[in-house]
Amino acid sequence: MRRILALGAAVVATLGALTTASTAQVPRTPDGWVGTWAAAPATGVADTPQGYPNYSIRNVVHTSTAGAKARIRLSNAFGTTPLVFGHVTIALAAGPGTPRAAAGTMRPLTFGGQPSVVVPAGAEVQSDPAQLRVPADADLLVTTFVPSPSGPVTYHPSAAQTSFFTRNGDFAAEESGTSFTEQTTSWHYLTEVDVEGTAPGAIVAFGDSITDGTGSTLGANHRWPDLLSDRLHGTYGVLNAGIGGNRLLLDVPGSPYGRNALARFADDVLSVGGVRTLIVFEGINDIQQDPHQTDPALLISAQRQLIAQAKAHGIRVLGGTVTPFKGWRAYTEPLEQTRQALNQFIRTGGAYDGVIDFDAAIRDPADPHAMLPAYDSGDHLHPNDAGYQKMAAAVDLSRL
Repeated sequence: MRRILALGAAVVATLGALTTASTAQVPRTPDGWVGTWAAAPATGVADTPQGYPNYSIRNVVHTSTAGAKARIRLSNAFGTTPLVFGHVTIALAAGPGTPRAAAGTMRPLTFGGQPSVVVPAGAEVQSDPAQLRVPADADLLVTTFVPSPSGPVTYHPSAAQTSFFTRNGDFAAEESGTSFTEQTTSWHYLTEVDVEGTAPGAIVAFGDSITDGTGSTLGANHRWPDLLSDRLHGTYGVLNAGIGGNRLLLDVPGSPYGRNALARFADDVLSVGGVRTLIVFEGINDIQQDPHQTDPALLISAQRQLIAQAKAHGIRVLGGTVTPFKGWRAYTEPLEQTRQALNQFIRTGGAYDGVIDFDAAIRDPADPHAMLPAYDSGDHLHPNDAGYQKMAAAVDLSRL
């Protein structure tokens, strides 16, 4: 499980689609807090032995549900030394694709009442709540300033979103954003934003690059979980726990693909805010990456473990069928047979509380082993925006 620190002052001072009837039957989370955005930390940034000292990083993130207060989590999961956050802020963005904050929305964040916090290696921290009216379907700016060397930087490599930074000091509270002249398509340190609102819970999409949004338009929030959130109109939080290249069974040392799904499950699903429903959509990388996993029984066993652990925490679990990959560089008929066997389990094995047939949604009727060209980003593995829209439309909202 994540090591979430409750740091006291003495320590930190050193530094439309759903009906009203259906939602009315579901109570709010016990404390009223629910995740509105999340990203799974994948690894530490290569070649950052000193971290990013004197950097201010303005992460741009997109909300799914609304609230009157906000809090965040910051991670040093892949760090090797203590990490100091000297100044952290949250604000509404003035518009899409900008580091400028909406006037009057900049809020300082504290940790145990203090403006700075120390995060040990391998740990994370949760901020105190800040009074900020957070809309659904809006961009937030979460800015961190790290004053001193820290070691490898924990990050989410492929954000499909442009964020901003400066190497020139503490600009965390700068409303204009003019100092943030450099750009990144990764999220650094930030793993979750929660809101205190009326949503009865959150849906977590747990997967790989197809959940992470590879092939979607940069900055458009066209990953399939975003498009699912659009259908829900803020009724639930929708949290993206996809990592590009992630596998069910194996880690890839030195890669940005994250820990295997079983290893990261407690951190990226069981520990996030107010999880109600989990969507499991993993397996294609075990099949197509080298070394290839050709025994579907092992993949099925791993999925059964995810289901069991989620249900032990009272979480409903839906299974997403693995999408076609004919035409991708690793495709072979024996690997396709493994995919078909895994999908057969997902559809008919009875282990899931419901099935989302992503495969049927985007495959080519004339060649079911391949993606329909209209939904293909061009590499024959990752969908484009239209394909992600079709995947989101395949989710039966009544099962959430």
